[in-house]
Amino acid sequence: MSRNNGSGGSLMNSIHDMGGMLCYGPIEYDGGSEAPFRHDWERRTFGIHMLTQLEGMMYPDECRHEMEKMHPVEYLDAPYYEHWLYATENLLFAKGILTREEVAERIEMLRTEMKGEE
Repeated sequence: MSRNNGSGGSLMNSIHDMGGMLCYGPIEYDGGSEAPFRHDWERRTFGIHMLTQLEGMMYPDECRHEMEKMHPVEYLDAPYYEHWLYATENLLFAKGILTREEVAERIEMLRTEMKGEE
């Protein structure tokens, strides 16, 4: 939801603009001391996301727009890079570059490999 800022533009007040939401106070910031990736899947998600943009498969604005389609509860529950994964996956599906079946097959293959390593 947005509202007019009095000069023809709008002020954002949505789940995707927490810094602009009323009654939530400032966003905590650690000054940049935290590592950019807490888990390996986050690093990989970032890399894949950036490669799809470098290859012209998707563009920053459409990625941001896709992230904003996440349900607000899911958006708040999800780790930061899950927003990136959501956008990357959905855009690759929508553009016919990747299918849900291919992802399901790959997940099953990885599960089988992991069971074999136990």
